[in-house]
Amino acid sequence: MYQANPDRYQKMIYKRVGKSGLKLSAIGLGFWHNFGSVDPYENQKAIVHQAFDLGITYYDLANNYGPVPGSAEENFGRIMATDMKPYRDEMIITSKAGYEMWDGPYGNWGSRKSIIASANQSLQRLQLDYVDIFYSHRPDPKTPIEETAEALDQLVREGKALYIGISNYDGKQTAAITKVFKDLHTPFIIHQPRYNMFDRHIEDDLLPVLKQEGKAAVCFSPLAQGLLTDRYLNGIPADSRAAKSTSPFLHEDQVERTIGKVKQLNEIAAERQQSLAEMAVAWNLREPEIACVLVGASRPSQLVDDVKALNNLSFTPDELAAIDRVLAEK
Repeated sequence: MYQANPDRYQKMIYKRVGKSGLKLSAIGLGFWHNFGSVDPYENQKAIVHQAFDLGITYYDLANNYGPVPGSAEENFGRIMATDMKPYRDEMIITSKAGYEMWDGPYGNWGSRKSIIASANQSLQRLQLDYVDIFYSHRPDPKTPIEETAEALDQLVREGKALYIGISNYDGKQTAAITKVFKDLHTPFIIHQPRYNMFDRHIEDDLLPVLKQEGKAAVCFSPLAQGLLTDRYLNGIPADSRAAKSTSPFLHEDQVERTIGKVKQLNEIAAERQQSLAEMAVAWNLREPEIACVLVGASRPSQLVDDVKALNNLSFTPDELAAIDRVLAEK
């Protein structure tokens, strides 16, 4: 039987989520990849155990994570029902609804029907009575935000979620739904956007809204699908994501287009005595509104490396200026 590391809270950093009372581990574990029905279950358990032993308390799931859709929640539910059951109250477990999950007109987007049904299904797969945070995974252009917000609020009133979040909403959409949540007195506390050195769109649009409203962000894709690592410094490995023509998220031309910048960023990281991946995670956490950075893992040792980013979170003005110059190059 798994026994957690008694020193798990000694080195992890915990950041407050906006003006709420909740704190999140600065590093969170994402379940988008490597936890589906096609992945070895024993390896999944080992990754979750390693994460918890490192003090990671934030576990990010969604209804459609797999493949197949739903299988990440099912596998995590098995782990929670056995190894991790004694530690449930030490964990922040999340799920989402909004992307296509089942056939027909109700397995997608943000209607009350879709959100409530999806949340109920997720809780069954997770074998939990509630999740700590339930997210609207993306805005629905054809459903009034009031309907989406009221459905999320209902989950809290029914005891199925403690807090509410949204994901992939822009600044204007975030401000609009925040107003509805305020009127409903919904415990809406967090936003989950994509953010990394190569995708900084939230800095001028979303982060000012979060600051004004006292909300926080947990960011995904901090390593830009592997671009912001040493993976491609010496070419494109045959077994890499970029080499697979079926990958919709990373292509060879993206590697070739950014490799010059990546090599320069790697030099800055080396001067900081960090790997490029460590610096990329630390760079995300420099923003005060960012409470947590999500990382994925295909093996436990990757999490050990990711957490090393917390050893150096400070950037000098010169370092930040150097990074900005590299990123501004054409």
